[in-house]
Amino acid sequence: MEAYERKQLLERVEREGATVGADIPETITVQGEEIDLRTFVFEIKRRETVPSGERDRVERAKKNLRRERLRRLQRIEEGDITREEGENLARSVIGIDRALNALQSLGPTDLEREENAQQAADRKRWMSFLKKALGSDDAGAARRGR
Repeated sequence: MEAYERKQLLERVEREGATVGADIPETITVQGEEIDLRTFVFEIKRRETVPSGERDRVERAKKNLRRERLRRLQRIEEGDITREEGENLARSVIGIDRALNALQSLGPTDLEREENAQQAADRKRWMSFLKKALGSDDAGAARRGR
């Protein structure tokens, strides 16, 4: 593959709208293991929220997909590959990006975690306020001889 062809492929992959109209690959091999990527993404996206038991699996999948994306980009950048191999790699990177976008947009997991943290912080502030208002803080108890 010529240097200008390599540059064109890399520019196409990094283009902002590259994933528009792109398909999530049916299957993908990540670290020697074949994954039914499209089925996995649609199964997760179909739910309103991701159950806590699935969150680790989703986070692990995103991490592995990012690694695989980087590996494939490096093959385009540095590998001795043909134009056809480069095209296939570029298509697969764009497909991985599409899957990552779909998995990243699973808002309920992050929102749910954020909401729980916010509620815990609110309860802590409220309890602190009540203790001070009712004179039950430790310093006040010591001053009163308790």
